[in-house]
Amino acid sequence: MENVLRPLIVIGGSVVLTLVIGWATDQLLRKADERHRETPLWGLLRRARVPYQLVICAALLRGSYDQAQRFRDYRVGIGQALTLVLIGATAWLVVRIAAAIVETSYSRYARAHHDAARVRRVRTQVSLIMRVVTAIVGVVAVASMLLTFPAMRAAGASLLASAGVVGIVAGVAAQSTLSNMFAGFQIAFGDMVRIGDTVVVDGEWGTVEEITLTFLTVRTWDERRITMPVSYFTSKPFENWSRGGNQMTGIVYWHLDHTAPIEEMRERLRDILRECPAWDGRACGLVVTDSTPNTIQVRALVTAKDADDIWTVRVTVREQMLDWLCRKHPYALPRVNTAEAALPPGWPTADGQHDGHRDRYRDGHSDGGATAHRVPAPPPPRTGRG
Repeated sequence: MENVLRPLIVIGGSVVLTLVIGWATDQLLRKADERHRETPLWGLLRRARVPYQLVICAALLRGSYDQAQRFRDYRVGIGQALTLVLIGATAWLVVRIAAAIVETSYSRYARAHHDAARVRRVRTQVSLIMRVVTAIVGVVAVASMLLTFPAMRAAGASLLASAGVVGIVAGVAAQSTLSNMFAGFQIAFGDMVRIGDTVVVDGEWGTVEEITLTFLTVRTWDERRITMPVSYFTSKPFENWSRGGNQMTGIVYWHLDHTAPIEEMRERLRDILRECPAWDGRACGLVVTDSTPNTIQVRALVTAKDADDIWTVRVTVREQMLDWLCRKHPYALPRVNTAEAALPPGWPTADGQHDGHRDRYRDGHSDGGATAHRVPAPPPPRTGRG
C-alpha cells in the first residue's frame, strides 16, 4: 500500500501545490491590474502563468521525486528529464517577463510622447532588443541543457580550445548573415528606417511592417509583402517619406488645349480642396509648366499630412477637375486640330488672289471645327507654247 500512496502523494502533492500557487499568484496579478489601470504590466505578467506553473511543478518534482521510491533503475534518466524541463520552462518564463517589462516601457513612452516619428523609432528598437534578448536566453538555455550531460562537460575543454578556429570559419561562412545582423542594429539605432515608415524601394511604394536582425518586410498599397535583407537599406539609396515628418506635397498634371481657362481652373482647384477632408490647407497652386504645338501642360500643387492623404487629394483633384472641364469648358480638352492651316501674308489663295485676311486662324466658329478643310496648292506653272 505504501508503494502506491507514496508516489501518489509526491506527484499529486506537487501538482496540487503548483495549481494552488499558480491560482493565488494569478489572483494577485488580477487585483494589481484592476488597481493600476495606468500600466499594463500586471496584465502582461498574467500571460506568463503557464511557464510559471511549469517551473514550479518541475522544481517540486525534481526535489521530491527521490521520496517516491519508484523506478529506481530509471532515477537518473527521470531526474535528467526533469532538469531539462526545468531549464526550458525557466527560459520561457524569463522571456515572457522580459516581454512584459519591455512592452510596458514602450506603452508608457508612447503615451508620454506625441511625436509619431520618435514613437516608431522606439518601437523598432524595442522589437529588435526583444529579439536579441530572446536569442540570448535561448542560447543560454540550450547551453545549460547540454552541460547537464557528463559527456558534454568533458567536451567543453576541447570546444573552448577550438573556439578560435571555429569562430574564424563561422565568420567566413556566415559573412552575409553577420552583415545583415550588424545592418539590423544599424537600422535600429541609426534611425534610418522605422516600423510604420512609408518607403519606396525598387519602385514599390509601401509601409514598413516588420524589422528583424536579418530581414525587413514592406507592405505595399495592394496588400503584398516585400521581404528584403536589412543590408539593402544600408548599402543602397531608398526613399523614406516619413523621415523628418509625415507632411507631403503632391503634383497633378493635365494636358489641355491652349484655350484652357487657367484662372478659372485656379478658382475651381480652391473649391475642390475646400471640400476635400484629406487636404491639410498648407498650400495649393496651379500653373502652366510647358507647352507643345498641340497642348499645354498644367500642374496643380497640393499638400496633405501623410502619404495616404496625399494620394486621396491627388486623385480627387484630378477626377473633379476633369469632370468640371468636360461639363463647363469642353473646348479646353486636348483635340486634333482639323481647321484650315493659317497661311503667311501674301500667299495666293484658292482662287489665285492674294488676301492677307486669310492668314487669320479659323477656330471653327462656323461648324465647331469638325469639318476638315484642305488648302488647295498653288496652280502649277504653265508649260508648252503660247
